[in-house]
Amino acid sequence: MNFDESPEERAFRAEVRAFLEQHATRKTGTTADWSRGAIAESEEIEQQFLAKSREWQHTLYDNGWAGITWPVEFGGRGGTPAEAIIFAQEAAAFDVSQGFFGTALSLVGPALMRHGTPAQQQRYLPRLLRGDEQWCQLFSEPGAGSDLAALATRAVRDGDELVITGQKVWNSQAQHADFGILIVRTNPDAPKHRGITFVILDMRADGVDVRPLREATGQAFFNEVFLDAVRVPIDQVVGEIDGGWAVTRTVLTSETGMIGAGRGPASFEALARLAAQLGRDRDPLMRQRLADIYTRERIQDFLGMRMQTFVMNGRGKPPDPSVLKNFNTAGNERKADLGLELQQAGGMLAGGGAAEAGLWQQFVVSQYASRIGGGTNEVHRNMIGERALGLPREAQLDKDLPWRDIVKA
Repeated sequence: MNFDESPEERAFRAEVRAFLEQHATRKTGTTADWSRGAIAESEEIEQQFLAKSREWQHTLYDNGWAGITWPVEFGGRGGTPAEAIIFAQEAAAFDVSQGFFGTALSLVGPALMRHGTPAQQQRYLPRLLRGDEQWCQLFSEPGAGSDLAALATRAVRDGDELVITGQKVWNSQAQHADFGILIVRTNPDAPKHRGITFVILDMRADGVDVRPLREATGQAFFNEVFLDAVRVPIDQVVGEIDGGWAVTRTVLTSETGMIGAGRGPASFEALARLAAQLGRDRDPLMRQRLADIYTRERIQDFLGMRMQTFVMNGRGKPPDPSVLKNFNTAGNERKADLGLELQQAGGMLAGGGAAEAGLWQQFVVSQYASRIGGGTNEVHRNMIGERALGLPREAQLDKDLPWRDIVKA
C-alpha cells in the first residue's frame, strides 16, 4: 500500500481541518453527539436529526465543500477522489452528519450527471447538492428484490406522459422525500433487463401513496409506495425509454460502495468503553471477543487503505465493492451481539433505561437493514464469486425471454 500525500494534499487536509474547526465541534463519543442519529422512538427526534443534517448540508454547500468531486458546472468543487477521502477522514472526528442527504447525493447525483439531460441537471442537481430537496429510491418491489430486473410496476405512454401503476417497497425516507428515482416496466415484450425505464418522480403527484413501515426499532425508516395511475412527463425520463437498466446500474454500484464504507457510532472504541464502564474489560472471554472486533475493524481499515492507494496513486487493485459490503455487515452482526452480551441482564432494557441510551439495543434490531439494502449478502456473495474470483456466472434461464413469459414470484 502507498497512500503518501502530496504537498498539495497535505495543504488540502489542513484547509479541511481549519474549516471543520470553525464550523463544527468535535465528537464526544457520548449520547450528546447528535450525529449518532435518531436513536429514539420519537418522530420529533427524527425530525430534529433531519433538520440538523439539512443545516450541515447547507453549511457545506455555502462554503464550497458539499460536492468535492462534483464538476464545477454542477455546483461542486471539481476536486479529486483523494480529496474526498481526506475530507471524510477529517470529518469523522466531528459531530456532524449529512444524514440521508449524503445518501441521496451518492445515489442520485452520479445517475443524473452521467445520464440526465442538461435541463434535468440544471433543475435538480444544485438543489440536491445544497439539501434543499430530499430524494428517495424507488427500486425494490414485493416480487423484485434480489432479482430487481423482474420488476412489474407498469408504465404506459399516453402522449407526452407515462401513466404508472404499481408498488414499491423498502423505500428509505420516502415519507420525507420531494422526489424519487423510479424504475418501471415500459416494454413487457422485451427481456427483463431491456424493457425498463428510469424516471424522476414528484413524490407529491396525484396517485402517489407513501405508507411508512414501522420497524422493530420503533422508527419508520422504510416505506412502501403505491402508484395509482401516476402521470409523469416524458421529459422526466433519465436516459432512454426501455434503456433504464444502464442508469440503474450506475445507482446500484454507488449504493454498494456506500454501504460498505461506513462504521458509525457502533465501533470497537465504543464497545471497549462500554466494557470498562460495566467492569467487564477484564473478563477473558469478553476481551477475546473485543479482540475479534478490533481485528475485523483493522482489516476493514486495510481494505479502505487499498482503495485509498488505488484512488490516490493508481497502484494495486481496489477491493471489490461487494467484499467491502459483506465484510462490513458481518462485522456489524458481531458488534451488535457483543454490545448486548456485555450488558448481561441490562441488555433486555431499551431507551433511556439502557446503557448509552439504548444504542446497542437499537443497533441489534437495525443492523438487518444494511444486510438487505443494496442487495442481500447472498446476492453479493454471487458477485464476489463472479467478479472477484472469476467463477462462472450462474445460469439465468429467463435472461433472454420476454418479461411477460417469465415465471413471476
